[in-house]
Amino acid sequence: MQIIVNVNPRWGIGSENQLLVHIRADMRRFRSMTTDHTIIIGRKTLATFPNGKPLPNRENIIMTRDPAFSAEGAVVCRSEDELRNVLKERDPDAVFVCGGEQIYRQLLPYCSAAHITLSYTDAPADRFFPNLNLLPNWVLTEVGEKQYENGIGFRFLTYVNNDVRSL
Repeated sequence: MQIIVNVNPRWGIGSENQLLVHIRADMRRFRSMTTDHTIIIGRKTLATFPNGKPLPNRENIIMTRDPAFSAEGAVVCRSEDELRNVLKERDPDAVFVCGGEQIYRQLLPYCSAAHITLSYTDAPADRFFPNLNLLPNWVLTEVGEKQYENGIGFRFLTYVNNDVRSL
């Protein structure tokens, strides 16, 4: 599995169930990397998608502990065991963990790479991604050029996990 996330310099990812910034280049990258693949998201992240519906042209897996939750057009998993069973026939490189905070933290040890968009914004956050620079098994392997969109600086980073666990 891989992770894809947009963070600010303090590793903030959201505030009040919304992204901190909207950068078209980041959204294009997200779409390009995840289309025709599997994404894993939490129930609250699904609620932030257009009309609260799964994203098209992807297999959407929703993680939730809510036994009554269902989502048309998505697979719902209520545990790591259920997720493991769903993913056993999938190419792990074609599975992307896409949030939110709790799902990122839960599945981080099972991910081989993290595709980070670092957005240079001081927008306040109430949700955070783990600071990969502080985790010894995560290594920064690629740093993209700084770009700007609507006055916001950002760059694409790639980290690799040197100690991936099996789900």
